[in-house]
Amino acid sequence: MVIPVHDVNPARRTPVVTYALVGVNVLVFLFMPGLSGSVAGDSSLAQLCHLQAFLDQYAAVPQELIHHRMPRLVPTGDVGVGAQGPGCVVGPPGYDKSPELSVLTAMFLHGGWLHLLGNMLFLMIFGNNIEDRMGHVRFALFYLVCGYAASYGFALLNADSGDPLIGASGAIAGVLGAYLVLYPKARVWVLVPFLVFLPLRLPAWLVLGFWFVLQALYSSGEGVSAAGTVAYAAHIVGFLAGMLLAWPLKPGTPPPPEPRGLLFGRRARHVR
Repeated sequence: MVIPVHDVNPARRTPVVTYALVGVNVLVFLFMPGLSGSVAGDSSLAQLCHLQAFLDQYAAVPQELIHHRMPRLVPTGDVGVGAQGPGCVVGPPGYDKSPELSVLTAMFLHGGWLHLLGNMLFLMIFGNNIEDRMGHVRFALFYLVCGYAASYGFALLNADSGDPLIGASGAIAGVLGAYLVLYPKARVWVLVPFLVFLPLRLPAWLVLGFWFVLQALYSSGEGVSAAGTVAYAAHIVGFLAGMLLAWPLKPGTPPPPEPRGLLFGRRARHVR
């Protein structure tokens, strides 16, 4: 997998919505219960049970989105001892949960530092140009629509799943899809793992096209041992939604600086 680090595509205005989304995601992650210990690698059972209860309340759950009903028993956040030893206690939910609203809250929840930083990296690199093209308000609405499309698309394909669905990946996949439509020739600096991390400057259509193909392969179970742990189908739906929503803007989109081939290293940095 290539790692994007910067795109050569200047924006005309400050991407305040993109910055705000990054800030909110980071703040929510820092205050999520149970994550402080998991980050340090010393999570206690109590922390894990607390986190599980939090996610069941605020994450999107496919079977709740499709069937619109809560399970009879959910984690309470407490620890108990049963026939098989210590574990998390379950009981009737003590809260009212809106499945539709849970899609929104789930967009700002992440399962770990790598999950968060990977999403925010893609959002920072590609989100500023999409916000610049759409405007602040339309970009914010676009981001939310792509996130909802990704969550419901995944839920339709996994209607009986009770696993919590969290992360900004679906919405950010929409941003990537829009970028592919609007700026396919923009140059993107990436790091390619080849013995060492090799810096390359590639066109966006190659970087994002390769990313989409990988998501499709992973969604089918190819190349991964446990495709169910990541909602690759949500990435695909979000990406396609972003492409469709951005397509009407393509005719009036100013072109980015023209790429001059596939360059790397010191030579590429001196090309203007």
